[in-house]
Amino acid sequence: MSPRHDVIVVGAGHNGLACAAYLARAGLRVLVVERREVLGGAAVTEESVPGFRFDSCAHRTGGLQPTLIRDLGLARHGLELRRPDPPVFVPTRDGAPLLIWTDPARTAGEIRRRSPADAERWSRFGMAARPAVRFLAQVRRMVPPDVPMEASRDLRALLGLLARLRYLGRRELGEVLRLLPMSAAELLDEWFESEPLRGVLAAPAVTGFFQGPRAAGTAYHLLGSLSPGPEVLRPTELVVGGTGRLTAALASAAQASGAEIRTGAEVGQIRTADGSATGVALVDGEEIAARRVVSNADPRRTFLQLVPPEALDPAFVRQVGHIRMRGAGAKVNLGLAELPRFTGAEGEPGLLAGLIRISPGLDHLEMAYDDAKYGGISRSPVLEAVLPSLTDSSLAPPGRHVMSVYVQYAPLDLREGAWDGARRDALGDLVVRTLAEYAPGFERSVLHRQVISPADLEETYGLSGGCAAHGEMALDQLFFMRPVPGWARYRTPVRGLYLCGAGAHPGGGVSAIPGTNAARAVLRDARREG
Repeated sequence: MSPRHDVIVVGAGHNGLACAAYLARAGLRVLVVERREVLGGAAVTEESVPGFRFDSCAHRTGGLQPTLIRDLGLARHGLELRRPDPPVFVPTRDGAPLLIWTDPARTAGEIRRRSPADAERWSRFGMAARPAVRFLAQVRRMVPPDVPMEASRDLRALLGLLARLRYLGRRELGEVLRLLPMSAAELLDEWFESEPLRGVLAAPAVTGFFQGPRAAGTAYHLLGSLSPGPEVLRPTELVVGGTGRLTAALASAAQASGAEIRTGAEVGQIRTADGSATGVALVDGEEIAARRVVSNADPRRTFLQLVPPEALDPAFVRQVGHIRMRGAGAKVNLGLAELPRFTGAEGEPGLLAGLIRISPGLDHLEMAYDDAKYGGISRSPVLEAVLPSLTDSSLAPPGRHVMSVYVQYAPLDLREGAWDGARRDALGDLVVRTLAEYAPGFERSVLHRQVISPADLEETYGLSGGCAAHGEMALDQLFFMRPVPGWARYRTPVRGLYLCGAGAHPGGGVSAIPGTNAARAVLRDARREG
C-alpha cells in the first residue's frame, strides 16, 4: 500500500512552511510536523507576558523575496510588511543621533555634521559597492553547484554563475573579487573616518556570527546589508503584528493548498530503508510513512540525531560534525510603560520605527567580540532593537510598548558558570543599563522582561549551539560548501531526504530562500521519477 503522504516536512519554521506551501500548491500530499505547540520556529511571536506579544527570536525579515509573496498570495493570508524611514536610528553618547534615511542625500546631510569627508563619500560608496551587492543578491537566490561536479547540471549552474560575472566590466569584476574576502574593517577603512558611521555599517557584518569586524570575509556580510538601489543601506523590513504573522500566513497558504500541519508532534527518527527515506517516527511511537522527507532542522540535528547512523557514510558524518555552530547572541524582550526617550528623538516616534542600533564604532565591536572569544559575555554589548508596537499597537496594552533586543555577543559555552537564572538576569540588567545610557530614565519604564539565552535557543527552539543560522556563515561554510561540500543542492546522501532550513544555501535570515529552493529540488525529483 502506498504512503498516505508524498512529503513530510520536519519543522514548521518559516522555511519549512514555505517549502510545504510550494509542494502542496504543486499537488503533492504534504504533512508538516512540528514538535512545539506553536508554529514558526525562530520566526514566532508569543505572548510570554499577558497583554504583551514579543518576537521571541527573529524580529525582522532578511531578504524576503517578492516572488514568494506573490506566488503564495501571502497578502491574502494576512501578511503585511512595512519599511520605516529612517530604516536605522543610531543613538550616540554625545547625544546627537545618526539617522540613516532611504534618501542618500538626506543621510549625507546627517553625516556631514560629524565628517564632511564621509558625507561626500556616502553616495559614492553605495555606487562603488553596487555591482558586488547585485551579484551577491543573484548568488543568494540561485541553487549552487555541487563541487566536485559530477553531473552536467552542476556544470550548467557554475557556467550560469560565471555568466553573471561576465556582464560586469573588467574593473567591476576585479573589485567584486577584491571585496569578497576582505574584512568589514578593511573595507570601511578605505571609505569612512566617523566612528558612529563605521560602527553602524560594521554591525550587520557580524550580527549573528561568532566573528569580529576584523575577521576575513566579514565584508561579504556588510555588502549583504547594502541596497542594490540608490538607498545605500538595504531597507529595514518589518512584519506588521510581528514575525509570527509571516509564519501564520505561510501556514495558511500551505493549508489552503491542502497541506496538513500537526503541532506537538516531535520527530524521534527519520526512517530509512535501502538508502532511502521512508518516513518518520514520532517520539510517542507513531510511525508515519512518506515517499520523501524534508528537514527544516539544522544539519547537526538532522544527521547526527534524527537519521540512523547506519544510513550515512562515516566520512559524511565527520563533515557534519565539523560544521561550526557557535551562536553569537541572545534576545531580551521588554514590556514598556512608555516609549523610550532616546536623546534626539523626543516627540518624534517615527524616528524609532525601524532598527535602533547601538554599535559605537569598530573598536567597540572588536572589543565586544574579544570578551566572547574568551568565553565571556560582552561587557559592552552590541544591540539591535526594534519597537514592533510602533508598527502594530495591538502587540501591547493601550499606551504600552514592546521592545525586542538582539544582544551580541553572548556565547553558549561560557568560561565560568552556566546559563542559569542568575546569568539570565545579569544579561537582562546589562541590556537595560546599556539602553539607559542613550535613553535617560529607560530603566523606570520596564514593566516586564524576558531573557532568551543561547541555551534557550538550543533547547526551546532547536538551534544547535544556539546558532540561528544553522551553522556559522563564514566564507568556508557558504555557497557550494553549505552545509558541506558535495551536498549543497538541498539533497542529502539519503535518497528522498532534503534540507530546507538555514543550514542550506544561502543560510540564515528570514528570507525563505532555502525553503523555496528545496521545494524546487523535491518537485524536480518527483517529476523525474514519476
